[in-house]
Amino acid sequence: MPPELVDVHRFTHEWEKTASLGLRQGDPDAIDHYIMHDRVSGGITESMADAAYSAWCADARAGKVTVLISDSNETVASLNARARTGLILEGRVNSVREVALHDGNRAAVGDAVITRRNDRQLRSARSWVRNGDRWTVVGVNQNGSVDVRPQGHRWGSAVLLPADYVKDHLELGYAVTSHRAQGLTTDTAHVVVTTGMTRENLYVAMTRGREANTAYVAVDRPDVAHVGPQPGGDQAATTRGVLCGVLQHIGAELSAHETIVAQQDALGSVAQLAAEYETIAAAAQRDRWAALVRGSELPPGQAEEAIKSPAFGALASELRRAEAHHLDIESLLTRTVAARGLDDAQDVSAVLCSRIATAVARDAQAVRPRRMPRLIVGLIPEATGPMTTAMRQALNERRDLIEARASAVLDRALLGGAKWTRELGAVPGRQMTSSWRQQARTVAAFRDRYAIVGMRVLGPAPQTETERRDTARARTALEAAKRISNGRDAFATRFLGRTTRPSPVRIRF
Repeated sequence: MPPELVDVHRFTHEWEKTASLGLRQGDPDAIDHYIMHDRVSGGITESMADAAYSAWCADARAGKVTVLISDSNETVASLNARARTGLILEGRVNSVREVALHDGNRAAVGDAVITRRNDRQLRSARSWVRNGDRWTVVGVNQNGSVDVRPQGHRWGSAVLLPADYVKDHLELGYAVTSHRAQGLTTDTAHVVVTTGMTRENLYVAMTRGREANTAYVAVDRPDVAHVGPQPGGDQAATTRGVLCGVLQHIGAELSAHETIVAQQDALGSVAQLAAEYETIAAAAQRDRWAALVRGSELPPGQAEEAIKSPAFGALASELRRAEAHHLDIESLLTRTVAARGLDDAQDVSAVLCSRIATAVARDAQAVRPRRMPRLIVGLIPEATGPMTTAMRQALNERRDLIEARASAVLDRALLGGAKWTRELGAVPGRQMTSSWRQQARTVAAFRDRYAIVGMRVLGPAPQTETERRDTARARTALEAAKRISNGRDAFATRFLGRTTRPSPVRIRF
């Protein structure tokens, strides 16, 4: 049965209505709903096209109004040709007399076609030929012109499409691009998704079918323009990664005002400000960390090798993190060097970095630390110790901006009634409001740093070591906020209600 254009589009399943809105808003949690309801398959491009076509055939034979959708013109042309061949073999298309179309396909009586240019001179009884209209071929003439009737109509006047129009502006209508699928309503839709697809086109494609919309995700063609498959051997996780990447790939043009707002928002995000802070801190403290390495128990040759290593930047970050946890970094580095030999180490800096990270993690897991670590918004280790006045001022400015941004993100979410804020618990009474906000702000900063937009508070599973550490901190803050909200956190009452910025620690050289 042919697809029809209608004014009102309703889903048979209520969950799909909610999930489709999530796709439109770029919420990755929406993907999980489609996966849970078996609406997502993943594999190589060719197998996904095959699967989509097979499902389309099954629906068509069952009498359903169905459509194939892809972002690729080549894939659409291939699927159209394949669908038409099947219909010819079934006797539903009469291929005795055919006309050539501009995309290399051919059309005959019984074929579903789409007109691709407005032409007010070509009129039916009540309307005229429009771009995107769908028709059934009811006659093929020797001069190359065709007679078509609006799809789904068994009677009424036909329209004669001249040979030039047929050759340049007529296409088969079994498969369409997602851009051209707007306004189409069917019973089912089968969508071939690749990494180059935009969020807007995915939303359009996955909202054409009333009964079901199914995505067939190609995972073998990564796209450098946006996030592609996530690492890991789990096929479901890889497929989800491609779909998450598509949601991040916004293709709609922004107005001048929207562009300015988006740029300002990105430049002021915790992600951007934290990156700036890390860069400035690395430059401000490089000489200090180099002197510390040279002053350790490392032989001079190994010390210089460590400083020149590409992993020295990571080592410097771990030393800064250790200092933020109030560890004696001179003593820590000495113990780390002496712990086991480094003669067989391929990269001394990398080995030291790993050992110090383990020591800091051990300290962070202490049940009752004597002092709270110096972490900006509960996530970013603060850079302390000697440095130039200009560097210190630049770092302080970024720190203040990060804190202000996190507070603004939290306030905006609370005022807007964002669903994820419900997990923080209700804002407690005046005595504990400050402590609760401190924990809630860490969660807000985490979401802003990793661009989490879904209802799931901490987003998808972390992919890097830094993200894993930040996720653990955010989870701890989330649980603390809940306890404070419920009035069950004596530790917060004792410690978190105090000033959040500890006094600086003096380091000897």
